[in-house]
Amino acid sequence: MKTVSGNIVLVIIMLAACGSSAAEEQASPPQDYRLVWADEFNGEGLPSAKNWVYDGEANATGWYNNELQYYAKRRLANSQVKDGQLRITARKERLTKADDYGGQKYSSARLTTNGKASWIYGYFEVRAKLPCGKGTWPAFWMLGPDHIPWPDNGEIDIMEQVGKEPEKITGTIHTATSAKTIGIGGETVIKDACEAYHSYRTLWTPDKIAIGVDGQYYFEYKNDGKGKATWPFDTPHYFLINLAIGGDMAGRVDNRIFPVNLDIDYVRVYQKK
Repeated sequence: MKTVSGNIVLVIIMLAACGSSAAEEQASPPQDYRLVWADEFNGEGLPSAKNWVYDGEANATGWYNNELQYYAKRRLANSQVKDGQLRITARKERLTKADDYGGQKYSSARLTTNGKASWIYGYFEVRAKLPCGKGTWPAFWMLGPDHIPWPDNGEIDIMEQVGKEPEKITGTIHTATSAKTIGIGGETVIKDACEAYHSYRTLWTPDKIAIGVDGQYYFEYKNDGKGKATWPFDTPHYFLINLAIGGDMAGRVDNRIFPVNLDIDYVRVYQKK
């Protein structure tokens, strides 16, 4: 999610949601893992400040990938916990009174656990219903330490989807060796991703990262033992959730879709006992 370039084509593993899997094990927490962190979004109001911080670092300068949104902070119109879920809402509006306003004509929200919680290895699960409509770009992903430049710090994209292809779900890895490419990843098809909740999952061990949805993994990235250029995934990574608008991956925006919602039932993290 950090940066996308279409100049170099990479090999992508493509698997149907009901077809064969890149990893044979069931996409559920391994038996020897325990829950170590979660947000069930059972309260009311803004997301818990204990768990989440708002990220607006590029509001003034413009966001990566030619994205078009302004990420609002602590604003119920863009991020609200209600009825047991977190709803991130993108709107067509100009927040001109914001101190860091950068001229955007859309608002949304981007939440991270940076400075609150991070993990080395684990099983990560987000249950969510995705938005539809041309121009939307939701993502659940993880980043390594900020003091290491991207992509050397390693990026794990657990789920990305764009409204112009609402049934296609992608999972991607970014490392130093994949710089200036669109990353190394796979994709699957979820026909009702915008109408129903699904569980988007990643199992991260010292040997591999497996990315899946519901009961199946569709992509696996292995540690080749060649060092940090290909495996920067031995440092703590924090979690990010955002709903971007437009940009290189999402394309043109249909202004008739707004407001549009990304609904998240829970975020859970499991690690070995």
